Amino acid sequence: MSKKRRRPEEEETSYWLSYSDMMAALLLIFILIISFTLMQSKSQYESKQAELDKQKEIIKEQEQLLKDQQDELDRIAGIRSDLVAALRDEFAGSSLNVKVDEKTGAITFDASVLFDVADSDLKEEGKTFLKEFLPKYCNVLLDEKYRDYVSEIIIEGHTDTNGSYIYNLELSQQRAFSVAKYCLTESNGIISSTDVELLRSVLTANGKSYSNPIYKEDGSVDLEASRRVEILFRLQDEEMIAEMMDILKEK
Repeated sequence: MSKKRRRPEEEETSYWLSYSDMMAALLLIFILIISFTLMQSKSQYESKQAELDKQKEIIKEQEQLLKDQQDELDRIAGIRSDLVAALRDEFAGSSLNVKVDEKTGAITFDASVLFDVADSDLKEEGKTFLKEFLPKYCNVLLDEKYRDYVSEIIIEGHTDTNGSYIYNLELSQQRAFSVAKYCLTESNGIISSTDVELLRSVLTANGKSYSNPIYKEDGSVDLEASRRVEILFRLQDEEMIAEMMDILKEK
């Protein structure tokens, strides 16, 4: 028996059905690719948005930190300003020839008032000076209003540039120590025993040799002015405040 021959119409129909299936499959793949791409884009967008929100939160926290630091700077600066004003008022009516630095509150007095040249023993004139000076100074720095803010009171000895650095370092240290010892000796009766105890908790004495001389307008060293004793104070967390100021400058 001869096989029945397929008609051309059936062959054409079968061809177009296969082509349609292929196009449908390609379209499905295309749709899947687009869907995957959209899902990936959405995921990336949400991730970026979350990261952006996190960055905004970090910036907000940093801004708040800077504000808190600025407030702390203002508070410390205000305390120092108040202390400087109080010291200035305290010594305004006295016969003592002392200078209160308007910015730091440091007080400088001529070493010749306290010591003879090249000597570290207090003169009687120097003892008289300290008996008038110290109660006034402690009346401000050890006052209940300020004492909790004061971390250190420093007595610094300074010399002129004559002689070696080591010689002057020893001399300036001995002079600063002599002042501190006299101020902290209760039997001298300069300040009350309570103030002596408070002063002992914060007082230090340092010799600076000729590391910080005073200069004249022509640039030469002012030998007389360089021979001096300074008393200054530091406030609590002042090193941290200095770091904060550097940070704020950078910002």
